Amino acid sequence: MKSRPSKTTTLGDLEAKVAKKIISESLHLKNDESVTVETWNNGFDLARRFVIEARKIGAHPILLFEDEDAYVESVKNTPRDSAGKMGRHEYELLAATDAYFFIPNELLEGYTKRLTPAEVDQSTSYGSSWYEAAEKAKLRGARMSFGFAGKELAKMLGKRLDDVVTHQLKATLVDFGSLKKTGEELKSRLPRNGTGVLISGNSQLEFEFDDGVRVEDGIVDEDDISQGHNVAYLPPGMLVKNLKADSVSGKVKFAPSLTWRGVVNDAVLEFEKGQLVKWSSKSSKGLLDSMINDQPEGKRKISEITIGLNPLVRYGYGQDRFVSGSLGISGLEFTGIVRNGTLRADQVLVVDKGRLAH
Repeated sequence: MKSRPSKTTTLGDLEAKVAKKIISESLHLKNDESVTVETWNNGFDLARRFVIEARKIGAHPILLFEDEDAYVESVKNTPRDSAGKMGRHEYELLAATDAYFFIPNELLEGYTKRLTPAEVDQSTSYGSSWYEAAEKAKLRGARMSFGFAGKELAKMLGKRLDDVVTHQLKATLVDFGSLKKTGEELKSRLPRNGTGVLISGNSQLEFEFDDGVRVEDGIVDEDDISQGHNVAYLPPGMLVKNLKADSVSGKVKFAPSLTWRGVVNDAVLEFEKGQLVKWSSKSSKGLLDSMINDQPEGKRKISEITIGLNPLVRYGYGQDRFVSGSLGISGLEFTGIVRNGTLRADQVLVVDKGRLAH
C-alpha cells in the first residue's frame, strides 16, 4: 500500500489528538519512561506525531520503520528456514521498553494482492512469540487498527481510503472510561457457565457460556497486565466472551461481514452440537463456500461471541465488531457480524435488537 495523500490540517489535528490520548490514557506514559513506536509507510504521519508528543512529556521514544516495498521483496527472497522469525535484538528491545505503540499494515492482515496467503502466514509466524515476549516484559502496548486499511480493503468496503482512516481515528477519541463502565456492567450480566440465546432475524442460536471474558476498553492497566491482556486494540470498544464450542446449536443469520478474502454480504449458518452442518448465501455463495471448505470439518466451530460497545464506530468501516450493539460470532476463519440482533444470557436481556440493554 502506498502512502496516503498529503494530510490536511484537519487530519493533522486529528492525529495529534489521537497520539495524545494514547499516550495519556491507553499507555499512561510517564516522564523518563521508554517507548517503542513501530510503523509502516501508511502510519508514518501518526507515528511521527506520537514521537513528538511522547518527548513533550519527557519520555524516550524510538521509532522503528518497516518499508512495504522492501518487506515484500524480502519475503519473496528470504530462505524458508529464516522467514517469520524475530531476531534476538528485537526480543531484547521488548524486554527493555516500558510501552509499545504499533501501527500495522494491510499486508499483515492479508488485505493485499502483493503477497499470497501462504507468504503472509509464513512471514508473520512470529506473532505469538512477540505477544509472549511482550507479556513477559509486562510492557503496556497499543495496536492501531487503521493501519490495516489500504486500497484493497477500501475497495472491499466500497469506501474512499481516507474516509476509512479518518473514521477509525475519530472513533479512537471515544470516552475510554465510559467504555470500561459499560463493559463491566455487561460482564455482570454474563454468567460464567450459563446459557445464551442469539436471535438474528428468524434464526435462533443457542449455546452455553464458558469461562473467560475480557473488555477492550482502550486502557492498559495493572489488571490487564496481570491477566496477559497488555496490548490494547484501537479504536476500542468490545466485550469478548468465551463459549463452549460443542454446545452451539441452531441457526444464525449474518449481515455483511468483512473477511480477509472479501466481504460476505449475507449468510445463514446452522450448527448441531457445535458442528457446522449447513450454510448458505444468496449473493456470496462462492466466497462463503471457499472459506468454509478450506477449513477442516472438525474446526468449523464457534468459540467466542463479541459485543460492540463503541458509539462512534459505524458499520462498513472495517471494524464492525466494535459498533455499539453489534454481535460477532468468532471461531471460523472469519467473524460473522449480526446487526439488529438480540442476545439473552440466562433469560437476562443483554442486547435488544441491536441496542445495548440497560
